[in-house]
Amino acid sequence: MRRELPKLQMPMLSAVCLVVLTSMVLTQGCTKSSETNSPKKSNSPTTAENRISVVVTTGMVGDLVRHVAGDYANVVGLMGEGVDPHLFRPTSSDIGTLMKADLIIYSGLMLEGPMQPQFELARRKGRTVTAVADGLPKSQVRYPAGLEDHPDPHIWGDVGTWAMSLDHVVQILSEFDPKHADEYAANANAYRAKLMEVHEYAKSAIATIPEEQRYLVTAHDAFGYFSTAYEIPVKSVQGISTESEPGVQDINELVDFLVRNKVPAIFVESTVNAANIQAVVEGAKQQNWNVKIGGTLYSDSLGAPGTYEGTYIGMMDSNVTTIVKALGGKVPEKGLHGKLSLKK
Repeated sequence: MRRELPKLQMPMLSAVCLVVLTSMVLTQGCTKSSETNSPKKSNSPTTAENRISVVVTTGMVGDLVRHVAGDYANVVGLMGEGVDPHLFRPTSSDIGTLMKADLIIYSGLMLEGPMQPQFELARRKGRTVTAVADGLPKSQVRYPAGLEDHPDPHIWGDVGTWAMSLDHVVQILSEFDPKHADEYAANANAYRAKLMEVHEYAKSAIATIPEEQRYLVTAHDAFGYFSTAYEIPVKSVQGISTESEPGVQDINELVDFLVRNKVPAIFVESTVNAANIQAVVEGAKQQNWNVKIGGTLYSDSLGAPGTYEGTYIGMMDSNVTTIVKALGGKVPEKGLHGKLSLKK
């Protein structure tokens, strides 16, 4: 005989349904709560995948932007070690990189002259394109004699002026990514303090060169800002751009200057062919004055990636230390921070 199961009474059925329903609600509530509290992929550049994409031209600009952006940007440089920005023309791959960037930051003041068409194209495609030099007061920009329509673009030669450009970089990044504006400002201030240490080192070190020997002679006129900031007269074989070649008269006049002032050393540059400097050395020798090559200066590019000289601070430390040693001044053997490689 089949045994029938007892029927549930209505009150008991209601109680069971209430328990089941409550359990379902709590389970769903817990699931939703867990989803809400778990990390979400934000549109803000706080992860490796969401960093701002910034393309820069020179190593000096890249160094500046990286210090301000910190972990919030992926900074890609177009010009590597030893590349002359006056002559650089982007490849099709470089142009593709530019067009994919969120921000394009270049040095400015006509330094990257051949790249102007690509900058304009990027603007038309909606990219933010700006120059570091755009943030400087006009009073800080140098115009060489006879070139009133062509500003000197080598603003990084004066560390104090270069430090002033940090504010513009902060503004650029903060306008694109306002969420991290405070971090950008803090990063800039921390880096500014380090730059000013190098600035003071340059002033005090250059001052140790005997005044009668305090002349800086280089391959091209890339040290005008350096000259003004650190009170050392400068002469060069070429003008502010390397696009034009010096004439015989230019070389002869420089030779006469060296012999007349008994300048002990002149300098080659990492981005400029040394042939013209060698011609000056030979010309001085013919006038019975032996001028030596005092070393290699970093004018328009940083040193090798991954080295101390491959940073802006290392670049300037190297330049100052090399100049002072060669011209008879007093500096630490391995520079301000004791990190120079001395392989020059």
